[in-house]
Amino acid sequence: MQGAYAIGRTHEAGPWLGFQPTHAGYRFVVATETDVRSREADADLLLVLAIAYFEEALADPPQEVAATHADLSGMVRHVAALEQDPGRRLLLNEAVDAIDDGLGGDAVAARLNAARAGNADEQADPVDLLVELAEELLQD
Repeated sequence: MQGAYAIGRTHEAGPWLGFQPTHAGYRFVVATETDVRSREADADLLLVLAIAYFEEALADPPQEVAATHADLSGMVRHVAALEQDPGRRLLLNEAVDAIDDGLGGDAVAARLNAARAGNADEQADPVDLLVELAEELLQD
């Protein structure tokens, strides 16, 4: 899929998960060897993707589509630019700074988790949520 970035796989030989920037925002992408599916991604889903990436919670993605820190920084910067709540926007901007400064994955994930707090699905484990969404998307 053109312009899509993978953050990891559900398991070693499983589908890869990621995102794709578009003119209208971002899409959540799931791909197998033979199929690529996507859907619109809201701010919470984008944060979940970023958290899973920085926690290194998934199996390694295919190198040819692997996301970089710059790709994730751009995605989180997009979420921050659209955030209406000043406190949450501040937390998101701190996460962007942490990514751009090259802080460790745990430090970045902690900032992203703090920004995510208050959302309906905040208690859901990011990896479990991503795997569930990927399975649903591949079944459609």
